[in-house]
Amino acid sequence: MRQGDFVTRKSYGGDVMFKIERIDQLKAVLRGVDYRLLADAPLVDLTLKNLTESMDHPRSSSPEFRESLRRLAVAQVQLQEKNQLSVAHTQKVNAGYFEVPGKVLHLDGDPTYLRKCMQLYGELRVPAEGFYVPEPQMADALHRLLPQIKPDIVVITGHDGILKHRKAAGPGGLSSYKNSQNFVNAVQIARQYERNRDAMIIVAGACQSHFEALLRAGANFASSPARILIHALDPLCIAAKLSYTSVKDTISMLDIMDLTVTGLDGLGGVETRGSYRMGVPGIQHTDEHA
Repeated sequence: MRQGDFVTRKSYGGDVMFKIERIDQLKAVLRGVDYRLLADAPLVDLTLKNLTESMDHPRSSSPEFRESLRRLAVAQVQLQEKNQLSVAHTQKVNAGYFEVPGKVLHLDGDPTYLRKCMQLYGELRVPAEGFYVPEPQMADALHRLLPQIKPDIVVITGHDGILKHRKAAGPGGLSSYKNSQNFVNAVQIARQYERNRDAMIIVAGACQSHFEALLRAGANFASSPARILIHALDPLCIAAKLSYTSVKDTISMLDIMDLTVTGLDGLGGVETRGSYRMGVPGIQHTDEHA
């Protein structure tokens, strides 16, 4: 086996597909293919999987992936129709309107997940800027990026997991997690930049992350209340929903859970105002070269 191979773990019944990030002597460091999980395992515990569809991960053939995208697309259409009706009911003249959806800054500890997320933001017409940043460097990156980009929504995600040798100590301490402390540090930096949870919305965490610590640090939505694996696209689903929810409306996790693969076990949060705004009159696009 070598770096880049796709594998499963025999000791876990092959339940999760991983990609080998690196090999240290007789142990491999693994990143989840469909789930935002970081793990390690002895090489003898791994089974090689030669699945070409896994090259594009999260795998587009996954039923959960397809259903999540379908629900997200439907929700997006419904939000746009609601916003259009709102303008039609309030305008006394037919002046038209323009849209200002919330802008997303997406930091991801996995470059492949980031590429997929940026593709989907584009398809959903969500303005977004994305950066691949290893989890330990996210706090410093936000300190630099936030004043430049001035986002309405910040997604801080990557890979996480409960350390195997710390499970007996329970889920209370941040030292029991692979990257939760890094995510907490990043959220704290973001909240130093903007304290108002409605002025800048934060979605943070990955698989099995310390949900309570992330909320205490200032996240609006975070993973993982039940310390379960979350799907690679779950943070994106929340950000996309918030981007097209009017600033006049508040939403809770109960409004979003059906858009995610893992629901309330995987993600939770506090009531938050949307970040979508409408403007009037409609903007006329002119040809600068005319």
